[in-house]
Amino acid sequence: MQTIEKYNFAGKKAFVRVDFNVPLDENFHITDDTRIRAALPTLKKIIADGGSVIIGSHLGRPKGVTDKYSLKHILPRVSELLGVDVQFAPDCMGEEAGVKAAALQPGEALMLENLRFYAEEEGKPRGLADDASDDEKAAAKKAIKESQKTFTKKLASYADCYVNDAFGTAHRAHASTALIAAYFDVNDKMFGYLMEKEVQAVNKVLTDIRRPFTAIMGGSKVSSKIEIIENLLTKVDNLIIAGGMTYTFTKALGGNIGKSLCELDKLDLALDILKKAKENGVNLVLATDAKIADDFSNDAATKIVPVGEIPDEWEGLDIGPESEKVFADVIKASKTILWNGPTGVFEFDNFTHGSRTVGEAVVEATKNGAFSLVGGGDSVACVNKFGLADGVSYVSTGGGALLEAIEGKKLPGIAAIEG
Repeated sequence: MQTIEKYNFAGKKAFVRVDFNVPLDENFHITDDTRIRAALPTLKKIIADGGSVIIGSHLGRPKGVTDKYSLKHILPRVSELLGVDVQFAPDCMGEEAGVKAAALQPGEALMLENLRFYAEEEGKPRGLADDASDDEKAAAKKAIKESQKTFTKKLASYADCYVNDAFGTAHRAHASTALIAAYFDVNDKMFGYLMEKEVQAVNKVLTDIRRPFTAIMGGSKVSSKIEIIENLLTKVDNLIIAGGMTYTFTKALGGNIGKSLCELDKLDLALDILKKAKENGVNLVLATDAKIADDFSNDAATKIVPVGEIPDEWEGLDIGPESEKVFADVIKASKTILWNGPTGVFEFDNFTHGSRTVGEAVVEATKNGAFSLVGGGDSVACVNKFGLADGVSYVSTGGGALLEAIEGKKLPGIAAIEG
């Protein structure tokens, strides 16, 4: 498989799929340029080699052309960070895009307008009536798949080589994230530096495991994490269940959880997970105490109680000190750590302590030689909020992509390069 480090881009045009889906305020100012900065090493390598760059990305989830999601809003910041006056093609399929791409000189860069302005990027029909018949839906799907081939081929025609540096969209079999790779020779398609790091980090926690291996799974719903949990039960030594999922497990075990978050239809599933953990020799760790509140508010009255003894009008919003110590002890003794999801409602400062304690334990274990991967939006927000990001081995930029990789799925964007 080709690697970006070994590839010489001199005199070549590279189509680089990035993830510049950055947050914008009401005045279209970027509020967090992390994703742009993450792609800079790849873009700068191509330019430094004497190549030219054609940047493709999406922004938001548009259902057609709309100014709100135009990449022109981020063009000045991309130019500033890249150190090159990046040109812009206002229509990724328009004649101007082809002309500008063909005219690119070594060291120059061109950014295409939002790829998702075209339904062909995602390969899903738009504008179908709610009462469309099955035949109409089937015909629309067939039509979009056919036009998607033309769309993909046109994008590929702009360049001599293809670089995928958008791990955040690697789980999507979209035109620019997976299908386009088929138009390039095996030696002319590769991962960018960011994508390489993401793939290596995932492989490290799922295949190159040093034990003990501990996964910390937070989040509100067992149902949204079930495939991840089931895959991890065949790999980890310790599985810490945290966040809102805690109370579904507690309820299933007969505890009183007040008005805490709970999936009543998943109680049997929780018991099944406990059974599978025992059968696989996995130490499944649940909270034993909780910081509860009489309202879902930062200013609510609080107290610490056993996790299965929460009064009717109260709800658990974080773990308690006893659970913090148990979680931290398990984490500190680990050599491979995966953290996905906080222990409580960390958005409220009054309920951050559990997540902070977990984060600090992950950092301490990392200092002692553990490999730690933090992924999923809330976990990333946690380590950033607490200033702990530099203390872990790797912070993933991919939310859904990381979760599907952990589930054991082969991501289309990765398979398109690796074969």
